[in-house]
Amino acid sequence: MLYIFTAKNESGNLIEGKRESADKVSLSQELRAENLILVVARETAGNLDLSAVNHFFTRITLHEKIIFTRNLAAMLSAGISLARVLGILSRQTQNFKFRKTLDSLLDDINKGQSLSEGMKKFPKIFSSLFVSMVKAGEESGGLPNSLKSVGIQLEKNYTMNRKIRGALMYPAVVITAIFVIGILMLIYVVPTLTATFKDLGAELPKSTQLIIALSDFLVLHTITFIISTAFVLTSLFYFIRTRYGTRVYQFVILRFPLFGPIIKEINAARTARTMSSLLSSGVDMRESLIITGGVLQNVFYKEVLGKAEIDIEKGLPLSGSFKERTDLYPAMVGEMMEVGEETGKLSDMLENIADFYESEVDATTKDLSTLIEPIMMIVIGAAVGFFAVAMISPTYSVLNSI
Repeated sequence: MLYIFTAKNESGNLIEGKRESADKVSLSQELRAENLILVVARETAGNLDLSAVNHFFTRITLHEKIIFTRNLAAMLSAGISLARVLGILSRQTQNFKFRKTLDSLLDDINKGQSLSEGMKKFPKIFSSLFVSMVKAGEESGGLPNSLKSVGIQLEKNYTMNRKIRGALMYPAVVITAIFVIGILMLIYVVPTLTATFKDLGAELPKSTQLIIALSDFLVLHTITFIISTAFVLTSLFYFIRTRYGTRVYQFVILRFPLFGPIIKEINAARTARTMSSLLSSGVDMRESLIITGGVLQNVFYKEVLGKAEIDIEKGLPLSGSFKERTDLYPAMVGEMMEVGEETGKLSDMLENIADFYESEVDATTKDLSTLIEPIMMIVIGAAVGFFAVAMISPTYSVLNSI
């Protein structure tokens, strides 16, 4: 059975969790082996096997990885062995895929492999950044600290992504609603008005004729419109996924008035945060640039990192590559990198850069939400106004002639 339990640790603190066990006696014995005293346990509906079926097709979210990293770092810092920690975390997680992953990691550890080697088998779960920082922590003997750095990195990305999605959600919903309502009005409302205009014999202005033409097309060719729209959207989706299409799309987005500046700030923050975490964990400069390039999604920023990798192999300073591309990275990024190189505190300077631009992204997303609202109101008002004038003005013309 699957139990929700409350237990007390050696410090007297209460801990809540979920675990599958044969009965409450077995659960109490398992917890006692982990120096925990069972206080109360409650059965949940269903059993672990049914839970596994229900969660088989679920994905491992970024939030779950953050919690895993935090718990792993905290337990290792408390002196618990890695194998025991993985066993505890495996029993606690409710995600079937993640449980199987942790069981695989535990099996590798018991066979004498390192944690980073086991994580390499799951590239879709543990990124190259995650694996490299864990490996650096293992080699330096500071695995808990490296895991804490990974947790901070993941949490920063999670927070930034949530803010960006939140800022873009409102305009996306409004635009979709306008499109759907407009289509429905053209199919169901306009034909009624069109019949009235024909009966009255009114002379229609160009704007009204345009709306009626669109309405007639949608009414007579609804299936064709749906298929054509689906074909265009699918073609655009696959075009963007091609190498050339990706470059075109990202080039346009970078130069888009509203989103271009925020994209540059996001990439500046992500570049600095990732490199700072890697360098502070003991990863060498070249490997840090390669991993950071893999973290970034924009091909133009990847090219900057690629050039920086070539430059440092030639003995050139890292900051030079960033100072050359002020069209992508703000000028302050290259200047602060140069100061960091001169003072021997590049990692600390990169962290300062990341903190600054993450705060800038936070402020910009708030301003973006405030700015988008009146723009959307203007767009909605213009669309409604055009439709109203186009469909009502012929009626007034007929009434005046009478």
